[in-house]
Amino acid sequence: MPSIPKEYPRIVFVGAHKEAVPPLLYLLSHFENIVGLFTLDAASLSQMSGGADLETVVAPAKVPVMRRRNANDPEAVNWIRALHPDILLVVGWTQLIKTQLLSVPSIAALGFHASLLPKYRGRAPVNWAILNGETETGNTLMVLEPGADQGDIVCQREIPIAYDDDCRTVYEKVSQTECEMLGEVLPLIRQGRLPRVKQDSTTATVMPKRRPEDGLIDWGWTSKRLYDWVRALTHPYPGAFTFLAEEKIMIWKAAAVESSSNDLPGTITLDADGWPMVATGDGYLRLLHVEREGNGPVSGLKAARSFLNSAPRFRSAPTLRGAA
Repeated sequence: MPSIPKEYPRIVFVGAHKEAVPPLLYLLSHFENIVGLFTLDAASLSQMSGGADLETVVAPAKVPVMRRRNANDPEAVNWIRALHPDILLVVGWTQLIKTQLLSVPSIAALGFHASLLPKYRGRAPVNWAILNGETETGNTLMVLEPGADQGDIVCQREIPIAYDDDCRTVYEKVSQTECEMLGEVLPLIRQGRLPRVKQDSTTATVMPKRRPEDGLIDWGWTSKRLYDWVRALTHPYPGAFTFLAEEKIMIWKAAAVESSSNDLPGTITLDADGWPMVATGDGYLRLLHVEREGNGPVSGLKAARSFLNSAPRFRSAPTLRGAA
């Protein structure tokens, strides 16, 4: 086991997601020894859902920065190695860190995963938890190993998922717990201790990557499932969507309405206040914020007075022009 220094360890921070901003600010405000930041280049960052320009966060502290697409590239590994880190801290980063880079820090490579590991290993854990109707998730600080989310647990926090939470608000809770866990663990490291508990892989669940096209709505689902679908995929993610004739419509915010319906799923009506109501498999979904693709989000009321007032039904595929 490596010798753990009692002075403030040298930290190289790796991250690119909005989730990483609060813990990075926490480290800076508590004068932790951040000796470098590795983050995505501008082109790669623009393609990332929820990406954040962390270089602007560390600029006042004059922290050295490298921006590349892949932290495992030899040039990136050599740059990080030259900084002689004791800890590699990975937050809001989607690439697996490979063995060559994991071996660089003298103490450990540490990373956060937004679930109560070993549950919800893999991609998009917060989104999957909401999609599955969970009322609780969590966050885990772990020792990074070559396998995805399989390393020893350093500490964890439970996080409630309220009925009105969405992926953005849950990630805000996740970021706050990261600050709490860093405040707990870094003093232990300075004392020469690093808690480690092996995961029970027999209870693990592994979630697949989600793609923008996976947001397609099936109006035959229950209103609750559709509500969870919308709030799990809303900003900063690509969003839930449906089709109005040949036009793609994004649903950014909605509310489940318990009411019996004889309408065909996908049928659009208006309630007494003018809000668009869409029939589901067991009731209705009230549309609160929607978007004609590329036109910017508008309230459901505004949509009802414009592009939703002449089409009776959403569909799960575009209707070709001239089709019966």
